[in-house]
Amino acid sequence: MFYQIAIRAVGLLWHFWFHLELHGRENEPKEGGYILASNHCSAIDPMIVCQGIRHSEIHFMAKAELFDIPVLKHVIRWLNAFPVSRGSGDLTPINTSIQVIQDKGILGIFPEGTRSKDGNLLRFKSGLALIAQQTGAPVLPVTITYCDPKKKFRSRVVVNYGKLMTCEELGIHPSENNGAAADLSHARELKEATRKIHSVMEELKQQNL
Repeated sequence: MFYQIAIRAVGLLWHFWFHLELHGRENEPKEGGYILASNHCSAIDPMIVCQGIRHSEIHFMAKAELFDIPVLKHVIRWLNAFPVSRGSGDLTPINTSIQVIQDKGILGIFPEGTRSKDGNLLRFKSGLALIAQQTGAPVLPVTITYCDPKKKFRSRVVVNYGKLMTCEELGIHPSENNGAAADLSHARELKEATRKIHSVMEELKQQNL
């Protein structure tokens, strides 16, 4: 309940502050159980991306440091975020991701792993393709473009929702061991899938600008 109220309340704020354009909303699946992959430019990206997704709740990976901030840590947990310690080798986020998808939620990932300072897509990390392989979940590519980097009042913000990409389309063979252990036996396959997703998101960013 908190999630739905918060998304709609923040949506009113963004539509007031920005000239917000949402393209491709018809591509939203009717139910969850997939991965939403978005580029990352700003701390407000998760609340912008959510505006075009209404059939299921998104569970975003968020850097662990955010969960050390008083008040904020409670808010982001209420909004379904869960912590990721970058470079720690901890498999807990992978296990949580798998559970989100199995429960028909939406797993939200910023595959660049950090924010882009100039808005251009950075190199993707391997986690996105790895989770798709572990779960067999399709990927919904999304891009956000802030036409004014300073995000001034009534500046244009464009969100493009692409078409769902299945594991078959990505060349991924889902792991038979759908569990906690990360299957790294198909590194070339995962690398190629990551490249395909990056290419599709590059194309999305060029639309409607």
